[in-house]
Amino acid sequence: MPQKTLTRTTRRPRPLPAARQANRVKKAITKPTKSASAQKAVPADTLKLVPLGGLEEIGRNMSFLEYEDEIVIIDMGLQFPEEDTPGIDYIIPNIAYLQPKKDNVKAVVITHGHYDHIGAVPHLIGKLGNPPIYTLPLTKAILEKRQEEFMNAPKLNIVTVKYGDKVKVGKHFELEFFGVEHTIPESMGVLIKTPVGNIVHSGDFRFDRDANGNIYRFDELQRVGKMDIHTLIVDATNALEEGYGIPETEVMKNLEELLRKAKGRIVLATFSSMLTRIGEIIKIAEKLGKVVMLNGRSMRENVEIAKRLGYIKAKKDTFVPVQEVSKYKDDKILVISTGAQGEPTAGLMRIANGEHRHIQIKHGDTFIFSSSVIPGNERSVQALTDNIARQGALVYNSKLLDIHSSGHALAGDIKLFIKTVKPRYLMPQHAYYYFRYAGGQLGIEAGVSEKNIRLLDNGSVGLLTKDDFKVSEETVPVYYVMVDGLGVGDVEEVVLRDRLTLAQEGMIVIITTLDRKSGKLVKNPDIISRGFIYLRESQELLNEIRGRIRSIISRIPRHQPLDSDYLKSLLRDQIGQFVYRETNRRPMILPVIIEI
Repeated sequence: MPQKTLTRTTRRPRPLPAARQANRVKKAITKPTKSASAQKAVPADTLKLVPLGGLEEIGRNMSFLEYEDEIVIIDMGLQFPEEDTPGIDYIIPNIAYLQPKKDNVKAVVITHGHYDHIGAVPHLIGKLGNPPIYTLPLTKAILEKRQEEFMNAPKLNIVTVKYGDKVKVGKHFELEFFGVEHTIPESMGVLIKTPVGNIVHSGDFRFDRDANGNIYRFDELQRVGKMDIHTLIVDATNALEEGYGIPETEVMKNLEELLRKAKGRIVLATFSSMLTRIGEIIKIAEKLGKVVMLNGRSMRENVEIAKRLGYIKAKKDTFVPVQEVSKYKDDKILVISTGAQGEPTAGLMRIANGEHRHIQIKHGDTFIFSSSVIPGNERSVQALTDNIARQGALVYNSKLLDIHSSGHALAGDIKLFIKTVKPRYLMPQHAYYYFRYAGGQLGIEAGVSEKNIRLLDNGSVGLLTKDDFKVSEETVPVYYVMVDGLGVGDVEEVVLRDRLTLAQEGMIVIITTLDRKSGKLVKNPDIISRGFIYLRESQELLNEIRGRIRSIISRIPRHQPLDSDYLKSLLRDQIGQFVYRETNRRPMILPVIIEI
């Protein structure tokens, strides 16, 4: 790949941890020139293109187009927690810019049914005035099923579309939908006709080929390429992976061979949303005379939806409850399970840890991981794999055999997509900065002018006219909105910082009992440590801490009433400094003052 230099359009060099990102953006939006409420007037005949998520992480996909007083939103996904967001369920896009303009939102387009594209809908759609959602029937069913889990969420206003449909929304936008291949049926891209030109959003895509090498749905892409595309927003997730994707037929051939050779029970782990592959696996199981057991709530729900809509067709006796596993011979059992990413609460983890009520691993079982490892999950997946192998099971993954094909196009296919669409401007999306940078390089190789590559970050504001695509100096708020239990957005930076301190450094609780009148110590201070030191083996350090506590209290003037908040502050600061000098660690210091 030629190493040409792309000009950055924003300042952030790499994805930031949640707390740092929140701090950075909060500071940025306090400046008058950056504030969403103090933006410069947008020139006439200018379209705003703004990503709210998905450009510095895998997940939280959401962007919008704004022209005059009309807005179209594309996707509304969630992001799963990171190492620096402990205790968080997931992270959703920030709609601080959109909420005051909710009456201007004319449409929400959902490209497919994966949670990184639909997961934030229950939390955000009501705050945006419950605008119409345009999507395909399978995605509609998944959205409605998820919405049922949120008691106070509004009933969704979903408009079902099909490939090739054209829909006029508002005065300025027309949507035209085209099919793309992905790991879930009914995935789509969208062509958005605007006053400044035609914008194409690829959605998540890959090129799948038949036995003769013909690309499925390629004719639809060729049709789009004849429509004078102003800007292409393209999936760049696998831009660093050379070559072309493995055909799904090859994956299924290898999986069938594995299932045929296995002598005992088979547990196949994959994403519950990979319904296309799950449907093919079920066909193979029927061909080999095996029964299928679905392990994991999301797996059961998604398969049921796919069956109802006709995407998965199975014989009446193919599916049996996992509770009946003991009724069948081992070589007749295929369990399809969630948990291929090592999720602690998923079905596969319960099996591996011996916590599943009906399935325990035994020698001769075969475990198949038919999925790639999401960046950041490598350690948990490796630990899960080791745990299974230690118990005598055979383990296969995509490193050993071609039993998984990514849902995202590799470099060769990304380049072909760009070359076919022939955009004037290219904006890679759906990945970290360097992945998008590589996507830009592919665009140059595909014929896009180097000066027309745009590498935006979350919150950047693209200003599109008929003849240009500039990036404004302004930004919109994109600091993390975190969902923690029933709370949405109420976990702030200070809470995360405390959680990280507790996780990384531990804590010391100092319980000090004082005489209310004299202010003197009534008894020796009690010290409790969690995650910092083992008390029984650290008596010398504990005695020094107690001595310093007594010294701090003795220096407080006796002629004035005891100020417990002041004393807590002294203990927190001075004991914290002492502990750091002695141990080079900064545990959280929690003073407790008891007055008697």
